[in-house]
Amino acid sequence: MTDRPRGPLDGIRVIDLTTVMLGPFATQILGEMGADVIKIESPGGDIGRMTGASKNPGMSAAYMMKGRNKRSVVLDLKKPEAREPLKRLVETADVFVHNIRPKAALRLGIDYDSIAAWKPDIVYAAATGYGEDGPYVDKPAYDDLIQGASGLASLFGSVTGTPRYGPTVLADKTTGMFLTYAITMALFHRERTGEGQRVHVPMYESFSAFVMNEHMQGRMYEPPIGPAGYQRMLTPHRRPYPTADGHICVLPYNDRHWAKFFEVVGREELTSDERFSSQAARSANIDALYGIVAEVMPARTSKEWLDLLEASDIPVMPMNTPEDLFEDPHLKAVGMFPVVDHPTEGKLRHIKVPINFSKTPGGYYRHPEQLGQSTAEVLADLGYTEEQIAGLQETGAAGKPQD
Repeated sequence: MTDRPRGPLDGIRVIDLTTVMLGPFATQILGEMGADVIKIESPGGDIGRMTGASKNPGMSAAYMMKGRNKRSVVLDLKKPEAREPLKRLVETADVFVHNIRPKAALRLGIDYDSIAAWKPDIVYAAATGYGEDGPYVDKPAYDDLIQGASGLASLFGSVTGTPRYGPTVLADKTTGMFLTYAITMALFHRERTGEGQRVHVPMYESFSAFVMNEHMQGRMYEPPIGPAGYQRMLTPHRRPYPTADGHICVLPYNDRHWAKFFEVVGREELTSDERFSSQAARSANIDALYGIVAEVMPARTSKEWLDLLEASDIPVMPMNTPEDLFEDPHLKAVGMFPVVDHPTEGKLRHIKVPINFSKTPGGYYRHPEQLGQSTAEVLADLGYTEEQIAGLQETGAAGKPQD
């Protein structure tokens, strides 16, 4: 844990109204990179505080991962008394970000025109489900829905016979990274020109672009020369391969890898097989090729394969479970899961910032806070007296820290 932010965004203030995963994941990254992230929560708190494992109410593992490096401020934006504190906050900020649907944002008075009237050079970022020019604009969007609508669930079905969602929050976190880079690029533009702007990151379009990047295939051309779908991703043999005692991940990729692999497994004749003699030929015959790999893997144990294939410079990795990651020798060596002491939650195992900057490293410098923990501190910084803060709390416009 660092003493203070030193990342490349040190000095940037972000007003964060996002909830659940997409937006909080994006602002988690901004906070790790040094931004002063002020998380505005409703009196009930971000629903993510109540999701998954927890020791104390409102401090779930899901929240504490995304809540680090943020200050929690409770403002009830439905109360008119909260408008002035929000205005003062915006006037101090560089970025304003939310994931509220357009009509609701307008009702709350946090649409772009309203916020830009307070701070003309603000980078205003809205992450919502769908683009505003389409018929889905006011539909709700959740990770499972977008995985299904984007085609990803059907791609699983093409391989396994049953459509399914990926067992991680793929659409939210991917779109969160789109949101992160959109905000930082808008900040770069503002640095050059002094201009703020509105940035809109629609979840459906963003994740569809992510999924379809390699799956356009024959639909890249007009008229189409074939269907969408990248065949190497869709063969049922593209999976961790069963060995004599478990599974292993093997990926010979180029001509040299495959020639060496055929040699190692005693199938040298396949090197001259026309089906496998070039990248294009292998792509066209990927089912048969990966089927051969699946056929030979049960002959040895996972460790035997790891030793043999690594010695032959053929790409290979063990198949880990999430629990295995904590004992992985590489991840242990790089300190991937550091332990920190949280003032109310005790010892916590976190995830290190995976990106390295030689001059401006990011890091963990502020513990995830209880709901409303920084409300009074932030309001005082904005010029409110103790009596005024108490008055805002009395009306319910501002919150008090949890007991």
